[in-house]
Amino acid sequence: MRIRYWSTGLAAAISVLGLAALGCGQSESKVGKDGDKGVAIAEVADDHKGHDHSGWWCDEHGIPEEICAQCNNKVAADYKRQGDWCKEHDRPDSQCFICHPELEAKFAARYEAKYGKRPPKPEEHK
Repeated sequence: MRIRYWSTGLAAAISVLGLAALGCGQSESKVGKDGDKGVAIAEVADDHKGHDHSGWWCDEHGIPEEICAQCNNKVAADYKRQGDWCKEHDRPDSQCFICHPELEAKFAARYEAKYGKRPPKPEEHK
């Protein structure tokens, strides 16, 4: 009976490793240091290539990476399609800290809830 459980577990582990190997080498996305999926590398805007997109938080813009339209062209297109766009500052209106300074506190609260400390000040606000 134990051999059956052991062989089932071994088969499952081999399957998982096989699937992981198939995914290796694809640069679709990165997994951040905290285990959260980052943005697709191919979608990163050209003017932010030097910015690290592997973590959960976008230090440069003060919001979670997965919704950072300033770093991810696909995300930006989605916001534009929804009509959520500040043309004056070239970012989603729902992320425009210039027009809506109160939004910075809203996003900071998400960071604080996750990490228990204040987020770094967005680089463009330093």
